[in-house]
Amino acid sequence: MNNDEFRQWSRRAADWGADYRNSLRERPVRPLVEPGDIFRSVEASPPEDAEPMDRIFADFEEKIVPGMTHWQHPRFFAYFPANAAPVSVVAEYLVSAVAAQCMLWQTSPAATELETRVVDWMRQALGLPEGFSGVIQDSASSATLAAVLTMRERALDWQGNRKGLVGQGQLRIYSSDQVHTSIDRAIWVSGIGEDNLVRIPVSGQFRSMDPATLEAAIVADRAAGMLPAGIIGSVGGTSIGGTDDIAAVAGVARRHGLYFHVDAAWAGSAMICPEYRHFWAGAEQADSVVFNPHKWLGAQFDCSIQFLRQPEDLVRTLAIKPEFLKTHGRDGIINYSEWSVPLGRRFRALKLWFLLRAHGLENLRTMIRNHVAWSEGLAARLAKEPDFEIVSQPMLSLFSFRHKAASSADADAHNLRLVNAINDDGRIYLTQTRVDGQVAIRFQVGQFEATASDVDAAFAVITEIARGMA
Repeated sequence: MNNDEFRQWSRRAADWGADYRNSLRERPVRPLVEPGDIFRSVEASPPEDAEPMDRIFADFEEKIVPGMTHWQHPRFFAYFPANAAPVSVVAEYLVSAVAAQCMLWQTSPAATELETRVVDWMRQALGLPEGFSGVIQDSASSATLAAVLTMRERALDWQGNRKGLVGQGQLRIYSSDQVHTSIDRAIWVSGIGEDNLVRIPVSGQFRSMDPATLEAAIVADRAAGMLPAGIIGSVGGTSIGGTDDIAAVAGVARRHGLYFHVDAAWAGSAMICPEYRHFWAGAEQADSVVFNPHKWLGAQFDCSIQFLRQPEDLVRTLAIKPEFLKTHGRDGIINYSEWSVPLGRRFRALKLWFLLRAHGLENLRTMIRNHVAWSEGLAARLAKEPDFEIVSQPMLSLFSFRHKAASSADADAHNLRLVNAINDDGRIYLTQTRVDGQVAIRFQVGQFEATASDVDAAFAVITEIARGMA
């Protein structure tokens, strides 16, 4: 592809993207395909000769797009949002065109320094105190892994990377059962082992882990010769929004000298609204906090910020400095590859810079406040409907509900059939979870371009399909 063709096809792709976004309400949220349909439509062997771009682009439209779930659809109420505000997409075009490798200051000075600046913008926006610095990771999974590795190294007096875990004390990490499964994976990858992830019982509306039980578990483990290393708190867990008493847990961590990491991947975005900050009161006492601008704020995936009180601990855990990665003659610079597990790094800060400038915090606050209000309104409407019950009350814009089955029917099977019927209908998209062992249906508002009428449409679809199953 020469430069003229690059210009032509870049314009074509941009036009296609705008037309696609404009047509989303006309499309089913989830594709009407069966497993293997797309695989069978793609040639079994790679091409020996070059093919014209017209044909490649046509195949993209005919074979790939019909098999996509449309995460930018305004009626995507499943999982959590993975928003890509249009201005963020434009920034990603530029990142792709420049194609810089941003692992060191010297490999992209502007990328490094803009990252430092926009991370501090976000610190201010969330109300975190001065003294926190941070890094843009690819996802909360990577940020949590980095935190767990730091817990491990601190507990082992910085000997784990060098000596390994053989012959060391038995490390223990503490969390509730409301944390994301990325925590389990971090425990696996770190070598600590799932048996050493201690699940603390939860209680109350927000399924908070009990601080007294947490403290007792730490004391008991130490008495048994084990080595407590860290605690992972949750603000807005994926299932039903499980949220710990962060200040109380931070107090336990401080008394026992443990590293405390807060996972606020989804709910952290809402903290740009001062009235929601009570949900993570005490976060300023954590050692690290992660939230994902690529969820609710509208930054194109991937863009996850990990805030740190003592970044030197993270750098001590992860930094490797061979001669070819040193920047000579420059003191006091940041090389963000030393702050993350991957060495290679994309220019993630640019899309956040564009997004914050194009929308401003007040417009983003209005969007989040609307989403919370619309979700609370839908929960209240469903609660008044015959045969519906609200299983978990709204945590910000997330709640769960269940439809009552006939007395002779299996309630879990009935609700699974309901959520599948809703999703097969195509007008909206929901997901299920389990609450106290029973199936419940999750609903969250978070898509960047959702409106009140889209939430009204969700109420109509849910009640219509439920009545049809009665």
